[in-house]
Amino acid sequence: MAGSSGYGLLKPLQKLSDEEFQRFKELLRKEPEKFKLKPISWTKIENSSKEDLVTLLNTHYPGQAWDMVLSLFLQVNREDLSIMAQKKKRHKQTKYKKFMKTTFQRIWTMETNTHIPDRNYHLIVETQYKALQEIFDSESEPVTAIVTGATGEGKTTFLRKAMLDWASGVLLQNRFQYVFFFSVFLLNKTTELSLAELISSTLPESSETVDDILSDPKRILFILDGFDYLKFDLELRTNLCNDWRKRLPTQIVLSSLLQKIMLPGCSLLLELGQISVPKIRHLLKYPRVITMQGFSERSVEFYCMSFFDNQRGIEVAENLRNNEVLHLCSNPYLCWMFCSCLKWQFDREEEGYFKAKTDAAFFTNFMVSAFKSTYAHSPSKQNRAQLKTLCTLAVEGMWKELFVFDSEDLRRNGISESDKAVWLRMQFLQNHGNHTVFYHPTLQSYFAAMFYFLKQDKDICVPVIGSIPQLLGNMYARGQTQWLQLGTFLFGLINEQVIALLQPCFGFIQPIYVRQEIISYFKCLGQQECNEKLERAQNLFSCLRDSQEERFVRQVVDLFEEITVDISSSDVLSVTAYALQKSSKLKKLHLHIQKRVFSEIYCPDHCKTRTSIGKRRNTAEYWKTLCGIFCNLHVLDLDSCQFNEKAIQDLCHSMSPSPTVPLTAFKLQSLLCSFMTDFGDGSLFHTLLYLPHLKYLNLYGTYLSSDVIEKLCSALRCSACRVEELLLGKCGISSKACGIIATSLINSKVKHLSLVENPLKNKGVMSLCEMLKDPSCVLQSLMLSYCCLTFIACGHLYEALLSNKHLSLLDLGSNFLEDTGVNLLCEALKDPNCTLKELWLPGCFLTSECCEEISAVLTCNRNLKTLKLGNNNIQDTGVRQLCEALSHPNCNLECLGLDLCEFTSDCCKDLALALTTCKTLNSLNLDWKTLDHSGLVVLCEALNHKRCNLKMLG
Repeated sequence: MAGSSGYGLLKPLQKLSDEEFQRFKELLRKEPEKFKLKPISWTKIENSSKEDLVTLLNTHYPGQAWDMVLSLFLQVNREDLSIMAQKKKRHKQTKYKKFMKTTFQRIWTMETNTHIPDRNYHLIVETQYKALQEIFDSESEPVTAIVTGATGEGKTTFLRKAMLDWASGVLLQNRFQYVFFFSVFLLNKTTELSLAELISSTLPESSETVDDILSDPKRILFILDGFDYLKFDLELRTNLCNDWRKRLPTQIVLSSLLQKIMLPGCSLLLELGQISVPKIRHLLKYPRVITMQGFSERSVEFYCMSFFDNQRGIEVAENLRNNEVLHLCSNPYLCWMFCSCLKWQFDREEEGYFKAKTDAAFFTNFMVSAFKSTYAHSPSKQNRAQLKTLCTLAVEGMWKELFVFDSEDLRRNGISESDKAVWLRMQFLQNHGNHTVFYHPTLQSYFAAMFYFLKQDKDICVPVIGSIPQLLGNMYARGQTQWLQLGTFLFGLINEQVIALLQPCFGFIQPIYVRQEIISYFKCLGQQECNEKLERAQNLFSCLRDSQEERFVRQVVDLFEEITVDISSSDVLSVTAYALQKSSKLKKLHLHIQKRVFSEIYCPDHCKTRTSIGKRRNTAEYWKTLCGIFCNLHVLDLDSCQFNEKAIQDLCHSMSPSPTVPLTAFKLQSLLCSFMTDFGDGSLFHTLLYLPHLKYLNLYGTYLSSDVIEKLCSALRCSACRVEELLLGKCGISSKACGIIATSLINSKVKHLSLVENPLKNKGVMSLCEMLKDPSCVLQSLMLSYCCLTFIACGHLYEALLSNKHLSLLDLGSNFLEDTGVNLLCEALKDPNCTLKELWLPGCFLTSECCEEISAVLTCNRNLKTLKLGNNNIQDTGVRQLCEALSHPNCNLECLGLDLCEFTSDCCKDLALALTTCKTLNSLNLDWKTLDHSGLVVLCEALNHKRCNLKMLG
């Protein structure tokens, strides 16, 4: 086996004499201990030939075999064999490196779109290049690094240059003996492979074997790119494998490598785009990050001067400073497109510079300019037919998740070899080894979107190509982010000015069909009865902004009365403000704003470049614009929003009446501010609580200081405050603060109060009871679960329950009340003056001792309708007492909760009897109860009984 595999260790081992070989085997018995490895049994070593021994070593010590053998050569005084083996290894490594240098020099020259001298490229990516060196040179252990950035920022170009520089001997030479580069999307058609096969496919003839190469994983780096376009799901946690020789499904091999199950000692350098980062980053162990940030203004100017001769480059750069495409040219790929477009214009001796506000306009200018340079005198009908073949190839690839095409793919879509040569010359396509790809994946998305504008009813239907509603469903209802770029172009091409750019080359193109299909789809999605809901609304807003068609934007956003948006960056805030300010029908808005958004806007030290300062200023304006729509909403949910003081001030200002927006114009009815990081100094309450229609305020999970609570209570006391439901759970409210709240609610309109998960203690409840005893108090429900209460609190509540005529619901769950406390409550409930309808006592450390008193309440209290006793140790005795009470003709209970209670199946007969005799009971909760078969049979028989009125069984 060793001989046939050509292991590099065998040849020097064969030069050992029999005596030396015997000594070698004896030393091998103890050698693994130096490497902290388990030794091979002496029986296997003693009887093995030289070929067999190499097999044993590579099988048992795949990562250490080489170092072990070199050490043993020295111990048997054969330093010459050690030197010979190392020379042979270095020679084969050098051969691989030369092969890779040739390969990647060709890729760099023929397939990489920099079009500027290498030294200039290095200057542009100097920061990222240094980061790459520091990450790998400073570590001797395996490292995982990821290169991130937006589409077109130059991630793949950067990794190709890193590969070329390693092969050329100028990068990471002392760190890695082997570097392998794989574009993973090339594996989309490969269902099964082994890592060994994948590596072998890159090796030149007479290289080291895969076994030899992988014998030292620490000296190996895998560079992997193209994850955004990989169709396999890599978020696997099971069935992963550590055997790199084994053929497995492609996604298992890749997942095992990424998660360091396979070859844990190797290093990884991954290209992850906006689509793949959320899918893959969490699978990686402690990844280091290199961010491609695009071109600065200076880099754009530098690129232009490098692309053209110096004088022409200076002119182009000067024009860019005053051109609206400058911000788009911060993307390296778009900068290349801009320069290419200008070059074609100059070659045609055309004057002027094109302008484009959106990606669709930018790509359309590029495409039209390329056509003019090649098909200047062709009729528009011919150009249109020619373009359609390319668009069909692009859209078919999108639906099949194919980004690499063979000759059959081209032929099937009507692209001949001569057509292909033209597309290559126009830089729409490029060769990728023996295959063909679009010059950039974004260009494929553009042509795929264009397909839907060229499509005609008479065209032959291609089943694999989905309709516009299917496309939109993938993007917006099912959140498949790989379609977003195509969607951006689809919306952008609706713009009349963009369509006008196409007319000279392709004739009149009517966008009305696409427009109608989009509106029809979102009309359905916006309806309440629709099974699908809008996911990631921010992606829709981004596409709408690219359309730059105000009437169309209004038509779409007015189809939604409720929208949820996760604002993760200033850009998302911008598109959200752009779209929502055009809505006149929106009633409910749910916002989640991450911390970085307001740090970007309001932190002066965040970045001090001219561009970033301008961006911060613009973004602050977008926040004010978004706040401006809040007055028209009925429900505003600011869940987990990471605000700071300035953002709160802007929010407060937007909720304040002004000469243009009087108080009567505000429609807000419900405001949710749960888990907000900063509620400001509380002055917002004096704005919010005076809104004429606001009746619901939820601050759950938002910490409120004593000063803020004072301001809240001050606003609650005002007669203009109409809030009826106030939720202050988990707000850090103390006993003292509870007293202030209680006083403020005596003359308020608040009917529902939640103070759950606050350390109120008995003292706080005493203040609440004083409030309840006041005749002016209109409170109907009081939620006090997890408030650190004991039976002493029940003494205060006893008096309050007797005097209060409005309270109908009392939640005391998860407090240490014990039987003593509940017995006190029962005394109050027995009084005919007590009007309480619902009592919640789950998790109150109750036993069967209190069930007799509770049962007495059930037989005499005509008002109590709901009793929750879940998660209490009431045992069989307690359940039987409750069932006896339920069977009493005076019992009016409708809902009983016994979930998680301690009792056995022996109670099922009692429960069954209660179900068939109690005329009012319609809900019974037995969640998390394990009942035996016989008990369940008894219950089922009762449920089938004609006298059973139960409607809900938990």
